[in-house]
Amino acid sequence: MKVVGVTACPTGIAHTYMAQEALEKECKKRGFDYHIETQGSIGIENELSQEEIDEADMIILAVSISIEEEERFEDKLVYHADVNEAVSDPKSVIDKAIDFYKKNKK
Repeated sequence: MKVVGVTACPTGIAHTYMAQEALEKECKKRGFDYHIETQGSIGIENELSQEEIDEADMIILAVSISIEEEERFEDKLVYHADVNEAVSDPKSVIDKAIDFYKKNKK
């Protein structure tokens, strides 16, 4: 499974990067291919390409603020999670995203 996502928190410092790391570890544990972009205090890092977004089986936006370039995800099925939940319980975020995709995938 290919998973892409974005993490962002209001201050753009700790939780943005902690959520990225937590989601990446959970994806790695499950054997998923993954790429998590961060939008922190210094802007976009590890930027997702449109090709990666288009090819993803699952898109997770673990954010608690508006993100830059959100239009890249228009017309896509996107699971929205809170950045704090991604930090504290990434397993739950991934499980909920999988359930969301099973219920909503065309």
